[in-house]
Amino acid sequence: MARPRPRKTAERRDFLKTSAAIGAGYFISNSYAAEPSKLANEEVRLACIGVGGKGGSDTDQAAELCKAVALCDCDEGTLNKKAEKFSGVKKYTDFRKLFDELGKNIDAVTVSTPDHTHAPAALRAINLGIATYVQKPLTHTVYEARALREAAAKKKVATQMGNQGSAENGLREAVEVIQSGAIGKVTEAHIWTNRPVWPQAPDIIKRPEGEDPIPENLNWDAFIGPAPMRPFKKGVYHTFKWRGFWDFGTGALGDMGCHTANMAFRALKLEYPTSVEATAGHVNAETCPSIATVTFQFPARGDMPACKVVWYEGKSPTGKMDNNGKPEFKKNLPPEELLFGQTPPGSGSLIVGDKGTLYSPNDYGAKFSLYPEKDFTGYTPPSPTIARNGKSDKGMKQEWIDAVRGGPAPYSNFDVAGLLTEFILLGNVAIRTGKKLEWDGPACKVTNCPEAEQYVRKQYRKGWELE
Repeated sequence: MARPRPRKTAERRDFLKTSAAIGAGYFISNSYAAEPSKLANEEVRLACIGVGGKGGSDTDQAAELCKAVALCDCDEGTLNKKAEKFSGVKKYTDFRKLFDELGKNIDAVTVSTPDHTHAPAALRAINLGIATYVQKPLTHTVYEARALREAAAKKKVATQMGNQGSAENGLREAVEVIQSGAIGKVTEAHIWTNRPVWPQAPDIIKRPEGEDPIPENLNWDAFIGPAPMRPFKKGVYHTFKWRGFWDFGTGALGDMGCHTANMAFRALKLEYPTSVEATAGHVNAETCPSIATVTFQFPARGDMPACKVVWYEGKSPTGKMDNNGKPEFKKNLPPEELLFGQTPPGSGSLIVGDKGTLYSPNDYGAKFSLYPEKDFTGYTPPSPTIARNGKSDKGMKQEWIDAVRGGPAPYSNFDVAGLLTEFILLGNVAIRTGKKLEWDGPACKVTNCPEAEQYVRKQYRKGWELE
């Protein structure tokens, strides 16, 4: 439970939230009276949770715009190295202790931890009225994405999910092009990825046996967080290889879906799918699959017709050997006839309309072409209707802190990112059940498969529950 805040701190944070309401869409609340000049230039006090890997750049970029007052990482080696860059910061290996001790003295927090600890950390911050930036995927489960979206709207804090393609001008232009009707009525989208690039099925399909000594610099309890406790195994989970394990990560779909499906999600005004089904290889209880194709069905939206979105990940053996005597694999890709003779890169997307196709050979939807080429010779995009950013990852932090100081809602705020994450992570539920799922979006519930509930929402280890 959040502790009572001193009046001065409460008034300061209420003002920061009020400033964020100005021109910020869903941040606006009649319960606050805007005073945009009073504290708009006051220093924003920042805490960063997860400061290695992607968290390292998140910390550096956010700290350029704020005053870093606390850093947290379960690995003291990583923590101490990052802390050398900032004077006077307090250091923690457990974010719960950070919030207990400093929650009333923090205005903004970044969360760049393994997926399974995103929601427990972010929800504590939001409930304390702290502006929150969380790396993609926003959460570990569908239910957590709903919980963060609703909490952020209730508390009226500035939020942003770290899917940096959202700041790319090319993605914003692609959204405008599709919504202008340039490619006509869209009935299908196809999205693929070069992931996984970490160990999972078929190489690992059961929990590694044995146990190794826990390094002195590693808070293993904090790394495990809300997941069931398991023995430490050197080089298996920490630092990067956790992504392929269901207890900690969300696999290729969770890792890259919030990037590569982002443009299609926005352009097609997608919300809740009505059904989702998956075919996958080496499905098991411990690790994410070796290959998967996931099909989401969405209903009509205004003047946009019903459409399907198909996700492709992984690869399958061809049964042949290469010149070095090693097995050959075939990448999982959309049907060749949809590609207009193009050789698809590692990741990309195709938005298929009745007048043409928008093809993006890019993780972020930041670059695109229109096909057939002959039908779009001399094509001029519509006049911009979406504000431009063009600063990629740094631009994401700038939008977020601008919102804290009174600017508009960031482009990937939780009202948007929560829906995107729900849609993406529902694909993992279909992979794990192996059944076609009927989805009641508003109720956040699978209606035809009771066993799916354990994957929509999960159990938490004692002491690490959601607030």
